[in-house]
Amino acid sequence: MIRVIIADDDPIIVQGLSMILGADGDIEIIGAADSGEGAVSLCREHRPDVALLDIRMPGTDGIEAAETIIRHGLSAPLLLTTFDEPELIARALMAGVQGYILKNSPPERILSAIKTVARGGAVFAPDVVNYIRDVLPDCMLGAKRETAENIFAELTPREMDVARGVSEGLSNQEIADRLFISNGTVRNHISSILEKEGLEHRTQIAVKWYAGAVR
Repeated sequence: MIRVIIADDDPIIVQGLSMILGADGDIEIIGAADSGEGAVSLCREHRPDVALLDIRMPGTDGIEAAETIIRHGLSAPLLLTTFDEPELIARALMAGVQGYILKNSPPERILSAIKTVARGGAVFAPDVVNYIRDVLPDCMLGAKRETAENIFAELTPREMDVARGVSEGLSNQEIADRLFISNGTVRNHISSILEKEGLEHRTQIAVKWYAGAVR
């Protein structure tokens, strides 16, 4: 059973998500909050598998809450976003959140995202991948882009294949299926990439792939 908390200051969104998720036999809703502070408190109390967080909330927003949750290992945050504030998406990326989905995503997409993040995978809505590729380099770095081959010069060809999959928002299993290798081998390659590149989390691989650097 995947234990989930929901944080959103719109009670209609919370109610709708609770109905969608509660109808799935693999997911249990163990709490809801209307602020980032409330989300962190719920995570401290219940240690859920996934924290489904709205980005825009009064007081502590979803990104600040996600940073605290990640720092203390309380849960795996999955952000809900509408993509109307590029700087917020940039902050979320650098915070290391493993999932970004649209609020208007179909129920099956939301359920799939939660299950993927609960398994340790990453979920990027297509709009987020496009944002990383097309917008992030200019709005965050303002520098000339380099090719991925130059940026990741220390990686082996197989590690480059894995990094490419991460940059496309694929889960470990999806990368494994593409490359005809095991899930464990993908994890090992990702660990090697992080160590070689001096990165802390897989989201930074995607940022560096498209942007050419990580702050």
